[in-house]
Amino acid sequence: MKLTGAERERAVYEYTQRILALIAKTDVTPDEASWITRETVESFRDHINPGFLEYRKATDAREAGAVVEWADAGPNSYRDVYGRKYLDCLGGFGIFNVGHRHPKVVKAVSDQLRRQPLHSQDLLDPLRAMLAKTLAMLAPAGLDHSFFCNSGTEAVEGALKLARAFNPAKQTIVAATKGFHGKSYGALSASAKAEFRRPFGPMLPNIEHVPFNDLLALRDMMTSCRAVGEDVGAVLLEPIQGEGGVNIPDDDYLPGVRALCDEFGALFILDEVQTGMGRTGKMFCCEHYGVAPDLMCLAKAFGGGVVPAGAVIGRREIFSRLFDNPFLHTSTFGGNPLACAAAMATINVLIEEQLPQRAAWLGERLLAGIRAAVAGHEALVAHVRGKGLLLALEFHDHATGFELAKQMLDRSVLVSGTLVNAKVIRIEPPLTITQEEADYVCQALSESLKFMAVPVRTGA
Repeated sequence: MKLTGAERERAVYEYTQRILALIAKTDVTPDEASWITRETVESFRDHINPGFLEYRKATDAREAGAVVEWADAGPNSYRDVYGRKYLDCLGGFGIFNVGHRHPKVVKAVSDQLRRQPLHSQDLLDPLRAMLAKTLAMLAPAGLDHSFFCNSGTEAVEGALKLARAFNPAKQTIVAATKGFHGKSYGALSASAKAEFRRPFGPMLPNIEHVPFNDLLALRDMMTSCRAVGEDVGAVLLEPIQGEGGVNIPDDDYLPGVRALCDEFGALFILDEVQTGMGRTGKMFCCEHYGVAPDLMCLAKAFGGGVVPAGAVIGRREIFSRLFDNPFLHTSTFGGNPLACAAAMATINVLIEEQLPQRAAWLGERLLAGIRAAVAGHEALVAHVRGKGLLLALEFHDHATGFELAKQMLDRSVLVSGTLVNAKVIRIEPPLTITQEEADYVCQALSESLKFMAVPVRTGA
């Protein structure tokens, strides 16, 4: 029977009331857990995307069963609706550098929320100004102006627009194969996975790609573009390709790119959305290589795992193209007070707890443990690599990697693949992971590989 408008509103009101009551609860009953699980699976299937149910390694769509997260369980773990704990070695694709719900970040956001959650859009908002000054103090030399946004994709979009506005005569932008910069049109045009690009038709013009970690290919591209009058205005790279499979360049690569950009009069844009905020053992990954870009993109961990936040940081002369009309590139929610409070607290915590330094030495310990666990399983694992606490195992095929992720989940460790290279499983825990937890990850990995290496036995 068709409901009237008033009846539909009443049904929606009662449904949302039920959800709000659940949100208010720290723990749920077994019956509530079953209802939440069933409702989650069915609503993903009917109202979001059934493909996610095939992708999730702990989902059974036919039984309407799944691992459904409900709460954080300390700084480095999740708890599902049934109370089971999972050690987080995915880190929300690099969101939780300071851990889950760090008290200082939560307090800063809560304090700001009680005073003013969003700004007027017209009066001067102090936290945005103070965060910009903080970044100018913290970032590589020369990066003294900031634009704030809500995500890494938006940060990349802002950097692309700034680069083209800076030198309208040089519109070509060069990115790298296996790179990933987001999925809006501009960011997707710079990204390099065909499956993400093909369904959406032609990408933005004048964006070219060269192999990552290949200076000769980049020089050839920049030379060819100049020869045909389509000079390169910017080179956009991740210092370590995250979604491409944690691809780490040679030590001379980024300095070489910097030199080429200087030679050809191009801007050097570094996408530090995943590698920044201490992840690789330095506050910013480019510091490992002694390189300062002209523009740098931040997001993911920038908001402390509490509020989405992103930023583009750059040189004054680049940002000056917006000075005459600051409304050329804006964001309603970018730089909102909650995000700025979260980012300020995150930077404070990273320094106070020396988390970049911790990522460096604990990453070495974890990498050594992973290599020890992999020894003897070369038939399954092709390569192990990492820098800081951005680590990866590359398998000979994507099915093996997916099976490894399922086995690790069975042992209460959450890991996941990379978006561009399906053969690679990342291990990207919060920088607050303990030594004991890191050792358990290696133990779970060893057990998982041993299980996978046992031949399937058939009946007589």
